[in-house]
Amino acid sequence: MSKLKIKKGDTVKVIAGEEKSKTGVVKEVLVKENRVVVEGVNLVKKHTKPSAKNPQGGIVSFEASIHISNVMLLADGKTATRVGRKEVDGKLKRFAKKTDKIVD
Repeated sequence: MSKLKIKKGDTVKVIAGEEKSKTGVVKEVLVKENRVVVEGVNLVKKHTKPSAKNPQGGIVSFEASIHISNVMLLADGKTATRVGRKEVDGKLKRFAKKTDKIVD
């Protein structure tokens, strides 16, 4: 399992698939599956039976995960960039390869 370069709270741009060119904030990173859940991207609908939590039942819409290789970090909010890691003051920090600026 490799180190993932996208974290929860990052703003990302979708670079492949049906939702291409959409942007959003990462809500969750699924490390074992190499997938991310991005706010407002890959919305799916699920039909639910009535339950105690949802007595009415009906159709629920939510974000499904997409593969991490299909998203790219937005460094300054505009430009999509790859992410590298380098040592700064004895700690590994993420940096944007296009601008060479620290992301964290």
